[in-house]
Amino acid sequence: MRQTPNGWQLAAIMFRRLRGLSAIVSLLLLTSSVIAVGDRKSTHGQPEHDSPDASSLGREDFVGDPPCARCHSNIFETFERTSHHLTSRLASRASLLGKFTTGAAIVNTSNPTLHYEMTRNAGGYFVSAVTGIAPDTSVRTEKFAIVIGSGKRGQSYLYWQGDQLFELPVSYWRNVGWVNSPGYPDGTAVFSRPIGPRCLECHSSYFHSTADLPTKLENSYSTTDYVLGINCEVCHGPGRIHAEATTQTPANGGVGEIVNPSKLSRERKMDACALCHGGAAAKLFSPSFTFVPGAKLSDYLELQSVESDARIDVHGNQTGLLEKSRCYRESGTLTCGTCHNVHNSQSTQSTYSGSCLGCHTVTACPIYQLRGKRIATECVECHMPRQVSASMVSTTRGQSARVTMHNHWIKVYRDTGSIEAH
Repeated sequence: MRQTPNGWQLAAIMFRRLRGLSAIVSLLLLTSSVIAVGDRKSTHGQPEHDSPDASSLGREDFVGDPPCARCHSNIFETFERTSHHLTSRLASRASLLGKFTTGAAIVNTSNPTLHYEMTRNAGGYFVSAVTGIAPDTSVRTEKFAIVIGSGKRGQSYLYWQGDQLFELPVSYWRNVGWVNSPGYPDGTAVFSRPIGPRCLECHSSYFHSTADLPTKLENSYSTTDYVLGINCEVCHGPGRIHAEATTQTPANGGVGEIVNPSKLSRERKMDACALCHGGAAAKLFSPSFTFVPGAKLSDYLELQSVESDARIDVHGNQTGLLEKSRCYRESGTLTCGTCHNVHNSQSTQSTYSGSCLGCHTVTACPIYQLRGKRIATECVECHMPRQVSASMVSTTRGQSARVTMHNHWIKVYRDTGSIEAH
C-alpha cells in the first residue's frame, strides 16, 4: 500500500494536529494525552537510544521496501519469503491457503443449525454464516480483506466494517483445514472481535489510526494508508535519509543514517525483538507504531513478567523466557539473532542445535552415553521442548486442535510436556 506522510512520534503527531492552537493549549493537550496512555509518570526518563534520536521523524521518512530491494537484492530475495515478511497480506488467490470450491469450503459446527461457507466471485473472497434449517435460514456474509499469518502453521483473517477491523470466525490450519477461529465459541456465529493497534503493530509495518487522538487505543484506521507484512524499516528504522545519502554519495553508502541491528547493544537488540516477541503489553506508554529500533522498549511499553512455571504461548513473552535462561545470563552475548537469521526462512532443528554446540560439547551431555553422537542434532528438542499453547485452541464440532511451540527458556526439562497438535 502507499505510504502517506503521518506523524511517527507522539510529539510530531500532536504538533501537526494542534498546529492552529496556541503554544500553551498545545502543550497542555499534549501533556494530558501522554498521561492518559498507561498513566505514564512525568518522572519517566527520556528514551535511551543506541541509534540517532528519531523523535522528529515522520511517516515521510519511511520509504518502504523497494529502495532497500534495489541495493540489497540478494538479502531481500530471501527476506520476502520469510514468515516475518508474510505475516500479513491482502486476501488473494496467492495468499489464501484454503479452498473455496463448492463442498470443500464448509465448516460445520457443534450447532446443527449453524455452518460457514467460503465462496469466491469477481468481487473477492467471502465467508457466510448460515443459520437455521433450509429453507428457513438467515445468512451473514463478510469479505476476506487481510490475511494474518505466514501460512507456515495456518492463517486467520480480518474484514473491514467501515474504518474498523474485525477477525472473521473461520481460520485455516495447514494440517487440519478450515476451522473455527481460535478462542471463538463452537456453534455460535461471532464477527465482533475487534483488532487493536497492538495486534497490528506485530503483524504489520504500519496502520494509520483515524482515532480522534493518536493515543486512543480504539479500533479505527484508514482503509488505504497501511503497510502490510514486516518490512525492512521495522528492524532498520526509517530509510529515507539512508536512501538519499546512498544515491548522492554512493561511496559512503549512507552509513550512519540507518540502524544496523548488529551494531546495537545486546539490550537494544533484545528490545527490537521483544516489541513483538515479548507478548502482550501490561501497560502502554506510547501509541503503537512509535517504537523505532535502537530505542529503549521500556519507554514505550511494559511487558508482562515471566513466572517461574511459565510455558510458551503464541502471544507469550518469548524474549523474557530466553532471558531467564542460564545460557543467556552467563554467555553475555546470546541474543535472538544467535539462532535466528531474520533475512532467511526458518532453519531446521539440527541447525538450531548447531548454535548450541558453539558453546557446549556433545560429549558433555549426560545423554551422550545412551544415544551417542545423534544427540548433536537434538539439543533443541530436549532443552527447548515443544509445548501446547494455552490460547491458540480451535474447537470445531467439539474437536479441539492446538498449536505447539518451542519453549524459549533453555534448561533441563525432566518432563518435556511435549505434546503434538491433535
